[in-house]
Amino acid sequence: MDRKFEALEVAMEMAAALRPSLEALARRDRGLEDQVRRAAASVVLNIAEGAERRGKDRLQHYRIAAGSAAEVGAGLRLARVWGYVEGTACAEAEGLVVRVQQMLWRLTHGPG
Repeated sequence: MDRKFEALEVAMEMAAALRPSLEALARRDRGLEDQVRRAAASVVLNIAEGAERRGKDRLQHYRIAAGSAAEVGAGLRLARVWGYVEGTACAEAEGLVVRVQQMLWRLTHGPG
């Protein structure tokens, strides 16, 4: 499978894994929930759009997706330290965020 499309599939898995944490977060902090949800959507949508672009434009979409993935990860950590979600509840999503970040790093920095 092509790495860029695998990255899209993993990003979709990440978005699905976020659902329970987002639901719990919505009950405690609507603003943070909205921000994490929008960042997760940005990851998926920028990977998808980047896959259809060429050159620097493609890289820019992947870089935006990487920044949004970092935002998702930070939002989950913040929700955890504030006690809005339990660590076990968001462990899968956090693992997928890291995986997406690794894939995007490879896509933006080339092989090797």
